[in-house]
Formats: sequence, structure tokens, C-alpha cells
Amino acid sequence: MLFHTWHFFLFFAIAYAGFLLLKKTRYMNLWLLTASYFFYGWWNPLYLFLIIYSTALDYYVGLKLDHPSRRGTTNAPFFCIREPRKMWLTLSVINNLLLLGFFKYAGFVTDNLNTLFSWLNVGLTIPPSNILLPIGISFFTFQSMGYSIDVYRGQFQAEKNFIKFATFVAFFPQLIAGPIERARTLLPQLQRGCRISATDISDGLSLFMVGLFKKVALADFLAIYVDRVYGAPANYSSLSLVCATYAFAWQIYFDFSGYTDMACGLARTMGIRLTLNFDNPYTATGLRDFWRRWHITLSSWFRDYVYIPLGGNRQGKILTCLYILLTMIIAGFWHGAAWKFILWGLLHAVGRILTGDLEKTALYEKIPRLARQLLTFHFVCLGWVFFRAEGISEAMLILRRIFAGTGSSSEVPVVMFAIIAVIWMYQLIFSSRAKKILDWQPLRIALMLLILIYLMIFTTVGHEPFIYFQF
Repeated sequence: MLFHTWHFFLFFAIAYAGFLLLKKTRYMNLWLLTASYFFYGWWNPLYLFLIIYSTALDYYVGLKLDHPSRRGTTNAPFFCIREPRKMWLTLSVINNLLLLGFFKYAGFVTDNLNTLFSWLNVGLTIPPSNILLPIGISFFTFQSMGYSIDVYRGQFQAEKNFIKFATFVAFFPQLIAGPIERARTLLPQLQRGCRISATDISDGLSLFMVGLFKKVALADFLAIYVDRVYGAPANYSSLSLVCATYAFAWQIYFDFSGYTDMACGLARTMGIRLTLNFDNPYTATGLRDFWRRWHITLSSWFRDYVYIPLGGNRQGKILTCLYILLTMIIAGFWHGAAWKFILWGLLHAVGRILTGDLEKTALYEKIPRLARQLLTFHFVCLGWVFFRAEGISEAMLILRRIFAGTGSSSEVPVVMFAIIAVIWMYQLIFSSRAKKILDWQPLRIALMLLILIYLMIFTTVGHEPFIYFQF
């Protein structure tokens, strides 16, 4: 059930009406959980068994971990089973990783083992797994696992009410593609009688419209050109491939941030504030800055639950670089069961390692801000080539053709780049001292009216899935 279909609008109208009627009663979370499970089961009812199992286990683990003596413990290693509480934490982590590994990476392992057996001339072939990937599994397993770790560390008290905890795991606006919420930010908001102001409703609807505009008017529009060029890169010139790479950079941003905006907008109409997940990432002045702005909840998740527990920057330069390398490779693999995603993570890791100290120097600060933004953006676009290409060999073909200047005839979508230029200019102004211009109320109202008019006249109800649904 996509946010931009009539099925969802009908579902949300019913879910929201029920929420308003029950929000001051003890049945509020039960209603939200029922709506969330209906929303998730719409894709495939069998998915419900998986999320209910994962939720039940981590709820029980949380109760076992929650003991007064545990408060104050921080940054403990995951896999240490000498004490009962560590055994329970290990159970939660391993269970979530096994669920994720089985459903998401079984095919990857099988294919690579068959390739290895063929290379070694071993007369053995493992049958293909053909396992259906449950939608959103990468998000709700991380959210539930993060809860267990926070309870173990003493950073959050275990939730005693199962319905409330299950609602936290399955809250439908952010269930499929985030933001990946922390227990300390979302669970306290799931209180009955939460106040909903007129500002919550107006801001929520406005945010939803902005997200809808990003998806159907921008991301899906850019996808037409990107899919055509990246679908047959050997048929296109260097300039066309560069244009398609730029277009994909903005497509994935509009697609993913559009979903986040819609999710945050829906939650806001219920008086619930989800975590900011994007902060104009293409205005970043360095790679470290980029990862503070792009998919913020995932970046912070890997920082707090992988990078820092490994040792962070506390054990010398060499180990710090190793931990960055491991964290970014794992983050790349999280995005997809393919070597191209691992290479994408490796590329960003190397970039972070090589530029980390440079970005802290006074010399780097003297470089004009726009120049730093352009350099960062182009490095990110280099990574997007591997992310979007069908495989590593196709990505290398694209890069060879780009840098060799291959081809004479080119397709340059002028309208597309005019739209991107306007939006990028808006973001640059938003990140500058001239931001106050954008706070001018008549301008904001005019922009919302233009978005509404565009959505009503120039677009049809879309059915293109969000890119991050596959992760």
C-alpha cells in the first residue's frame, strides 16, 4: 500500500478517524497496532508472522534485561555471554541478524558459493533460495534491536506494555522505510491523550504534500531518464551518462526524503514527531558532513551500535581507520545483497579516511564553501554510479565511457536540469545566511499553492514503489 495511492488515502482516513476517537482511551495503541498490522499485511499477510515473532522476542528480552543494577552501563560489546544479561542481549542481536541474513542475504550467499564451486571445479550446485524479501525488514529489525541494546546499556527502561512496544516497532508511517526511531524518542510519545494542535495538522499536511511532490513530480519524473540511460549504458554518450548520474543523485534523494517527509507528516497529524532523516545533504561541505545529513537515523545507528562499540576513535589512528572501513562496508551491505553495494560502502570509507583530517584543517575552511559543496557532491555522485548500475561491470563501463568522453550524440534533458537547479538553489539559500527569505509567510504559502496545483493538474496517481523499499 503506497502512500501515493487511493488505497492508502482510504486506509489513513479510517485509521485517523479511529485514532481521534480513541486517543484519550487505553485502546489508542491497540488501534494503532491494528492499523499498522493491516498496513503491513496488505503487502503479504505472511509478513505479519515475522514482525510479530521479532517483536515478541525483543519484548521478552527487554524485560529480562531491565534490572536496576544494569543502569549506567554503556558501550558494552554485543557478543559476550558470560553473564545472563549479556546472554539475553546476544539472543536479541543474533535473532535479528539471522532474520535479516536469511531473508535478505540467502540468495547472495547461494549465488556466490555456486560461483566459487564452479571456479574450483567442484561438482556441487546449491539450489537457488527464491526467498521472498519481507518489505521493511532492514528497518524494523534495526529499530527493535536498537531498543534491546539501549535497555542493556541502561539508556532506556524496558517497556512493560506489550501493545505499546509492538506499536513502537510497527508504527505504520515509518515502518517500511524509516526513519529508524529510537525507543527514547518514539515510545514516550505513544501515550494516550496526546495533544494535537492545529499547527500539528497544518504542518503535517504540508509536509505530506511536500513529500508527495518530491515523489510523484520529481523522483518519478527523473526515473524515466535514469532508467533509460542506465538500462543500456553502452548506447549512450559520456554527457548522457553524466546527466543520468546527476539525475539519479536527485532521484534517490527526492524518492527517499519524499517518503520520509510523508511519514513524518502523517505522524505529525497525530501529534507524534518523528526524527529528522535528511538535512539538505547535497549542500554538505565534506563527506563527514554529508553523512550527518543523509539518512541520519541509519548513520547514527551505525555510529552508536557498530562504530563506537568497535572502539570508535579511542584506540589510535590505524584502528580508527579500520573501524570506519568496517562500519561503512557493513552499511553498504545493509543496502543490498550485492557486491556493488559493498564497493559503494568501501568507496565512502576510503573517502572518509582520506579526507577526515583534511576537513578539520584551517586550510580546508579557506576553500570557498560552494567549491567544497561541489567537490563533495561529485564524490557522492561517483558512488551513486555503483549504487544504481546493474552490477560492478556495468558501473565500470559507465565510468570508462564518462572519463573517455565516448559518443557524440547526447540527450540533455534541459527541463529536468532546470527543475534541479531551482531546487538546489533553494537548498543553498536554506543553508546560508539568507535563510530568512524562505521564512517569509507569503512565499511559503505561494510555494504550497504551486505544489498543490501541480499535483492536481500535471500528475496522475502514481504506483512506482519507493527505491528504499527494496532494502
